[in-house]
Amino acid sequence: MRKNPERRQALIDAAIEVLAREGARGLTFRAVDAEAGVPVGTASNYFATRDDLFTQVGGRIYERLLPDETTVARNREGVQDEARFAELMHELVDRISAFNSGYLALLELRLEATRRPELRAVLTKRIREDIDANISHHTVSGLPGDSASVVLLYLALNWLIVERLTLPEIFTDREIHDLIDVAVRRLLTTTPPTPAPDTEAGQGGAG
Repeated sequence: MRKNPERRQALIDAAIEVLAREGARGLTFRAVDAEAGVPVGTASNYFATRDDLFTQVGGRIYERLLPDETTVARNREGVQDEARFAELMHELVDRISAFNSGYLALLELRLEATRRPELRAVLTKRIREDIDANISHHTVSGLPGDSASVVLLYLALNWLIVERLTLPEIFTDREIHDLIDVAVRRLLTTTPPTPAPDTEAGQGGAG
């Protein structure tokens, strides 16, 4: 039977919401059908197994976490200094936090990946590509710092986002803002600026 790609995407987006709300055990075909508002049995016609559904969700979350072209273009403008670096990190944290169901679903997928080799392979490939894209973008952008700065900020800000979405009372918005500025400042004081080579900048990723 011919599949409708728009319906497939709608089902995957519905699965993200179910996964974030109900956890991995709650991600059933029936729950996805109900979330998407489609007849019972629709999801099972589009995904052969739950493993297939999990891996499709993993790829889709990162598609939705990527910045749009307007954001990417804006980030390349102006002086690429410490203030701009901090501004980019604030934008990153706010953008990812805004898609809270996607990030919470991703946390569920990371745990589930310890039990599902195919899902682990998908997430490993996708996240490694995202890290490499961010390093590449940083290298050609002329922003201060080096690849280690990018990776360390990736690790620090990811956990800051976890705290923000799962235990929002731990840090206030003001504290989160200040912590991002401090993280950028302290990392950059330990690394020299990276000269921008004469190549096109990459788009960067979800962080």
